[in-house]
Amino acid sequence: MAENKRDYYEVLGVEKGASAEEIKKAYRKNAMKYHPDRNPGDKTAEEKFKELGEAYEVLSDDDKRARYDQFGHAGVDPNFGGGQGGYGGYGGFGDFGDLGDIFGSFFGGGTSRRSNPNAPRRGENVSARLDLTFEEAAFGCEREISVQRIENCAVCSGTGSADGAVETCPTCRGAGQVRTTQNFMGMAMQSTTVCPQCNGSGKHIKTPCNTCRGKGKVRRTQKMKVKVPAGIDMGQAFRVSGQGNVGSNGGPNGDVLVEVTIRKHPIFLRNGTDVYCEVPISFTQAALGGEIEVPTLDGKILYEIPEGTQTGREFVLHDKGIPEVSNPRRRGKHRFTVVVETPTKLTKEQKELLRQLEGTMESKSSPKRKKFFDTLKDFFD
Repeated sequence: MAENKRDYYEVLGVEKGASAEEIKKAYRKNAMKYHPDRNPGDKTAEEKFKELGEAYEVLSDDDKRARYDQFGHAGVDPNFGGGQGGYGGYGGFGDFGDLGDIFGSFFGGGTSRRSNPNAPRRGENVSARLDLTFEEAAFGCEREISVQRIENCAVCSGTGSADGAVETCPTCRGAGQVRTTQNFMGMAMQSTTVCPQCNGSGKHIKTPCNTCRGKGKVRRTQKMKVKVPAGIDMGQAFRVSGQGNVGSNGGPNGDVLVEVTIRKHPIFLRNGTDVYCEVPISFTQAALGGEIEVPTLDGKILYEIPEGTQTGREFVLHDKGIPEVSNPRRRGKHRFTVVVETPTKLTKEQKELLRQLEGTMESKSSPKRKKFFDTLKDFFD
């Protein structure tokens, strides 16, 4: 529930007035720390990663952030307000009919606003999960999912009646509620309860449908094709409108909220819209420089590295990362780090060549080595 969630600013570790760039920077830093690929099997890290994604999704969107700042978690919760598709009135607390009944019970009646049991009501949202490959999440795809949802009974067309006859409940006369009066210390106390005969529907069915047992609705598993948006990240969800539980009395259907998980990639690691990987290079390539093959989401490319490249150096390829969900034409960066592989199992001839090379370089020792040994000498002197 919304009240159990942590403050989104607290989740990202930023102040409420933080800029968009500060929010993005904080998300990337924390997402890298708790990424599932870096914490395999750590459920706590996985939950924190999902929490970060949810917070960033809201605070990175100006409209959602404004609603969150005004109403809190309720402002960005599609289920808030009893699934009526909005905030009702008075900041999202919907119908005040029950409050009127409370006052009426203390003061012996009067006018009270009660909800109409026959009014159109929106169906509830349903949830689904979808497991994606790294590439499917990056570029989007079309997949089939199975959803358990409530539908109108096909046998009785949603009426709940075997013969189609539906009457007004004789007990509550269609109101769905009954009012009782009791004396308490000389005062007439009134209370309103759900009609025991029609269970609040305001309708009476003489011959219930055998398939749905008079409810007019059944739960079924439905397969459907969905389009996964490009750029979606681990723990995020996308909405399939109108495919959730059926509405009541002609009300609209709910939605399907599909939460995604992303399989670990053997080479790439993701942080937001940026992609990271390590590229091993030989000692010779590092010393002399030259073209190396770099894997990217778009395939292998040739990249010229400078001579004297050190292990751990990072290179950046622009517009080779993950597309943005809100604007797929914009993509993040591809960042790759080179790792110099030290040669092993050298032959005698190769070792001798390296010794000769070392001998020619001793008089021209690198500045870093010279500084290190000078510091070491001063330390022990």
